[in-house]
Amino acid sequence: MMFQAFSSLLLLSLFSVGHGNFTDLINVSNGGGWGEWGPLEMCPVGSRARGFSLKLVKTHRIGENTTLSAIRLYCVIEINNLNATLIQSTEGRWGSWTSPIWCRYGNLIAFSLRAEQIPGHSGKNDNAKAIIRFKCSDRLIFLFSLLSMESKEEWSPSCRYGICGIRTKVGTPQGLGDDTVLSDVQFTCCAN
Repeated sequence: MMFQAFSSLLLLSLFSVGHGNFTDLINVSNGGGWGEWGPLEMCPVGSRARGFSLKLVKTHRIGENTTLSAIRLYCVIEINNLNATLIQSTEGRWGSWTSPIWCRYGNLIAFSLRAEQIPGHSGKNDNAKAIIRFKCSDRLIFLFSLLSMESKEEWSPSCRYGICGIRTKVGTPQGLGDDTVLSDVQFTCCAN
């Protein structure tokens, strides 16, 4: 047992060093509880997330009512927005991607999320309706929502040097039943 704990700690340490030495994992307490966590994906060393795009479902199918399927981050080196590296964690099956949205002068530093359970049509499963806001270090705030978002929604802690990684919680397709897609997300803060 002690060996397992030591090896897990060693692997986490090696992962952190090899991926730009992130410091904190930021999240909010009001994400959805359904689905499985995908892998943690990191920006290349020396880059930060300056932009994002969302995979959104814009149509309503019978038995479906899903709005947010995935999130992509665009990582760039501080000097310019050229040669952006795209990273994303697990992706839901439904939807299409928005064009990238960029911070004007800064990096993404915080987010706010709300995932709502909507009673399913089949009575067996629930759907996920999710909304997300991002805050940039230049104080610009982006809101993407198919629901109304109250100003009192919880913000994550802010990353001092920007966001450098993403991990999403995504439900699996349920066939003829209602599908839950993205229900929660976590981001990592850059170490410096």
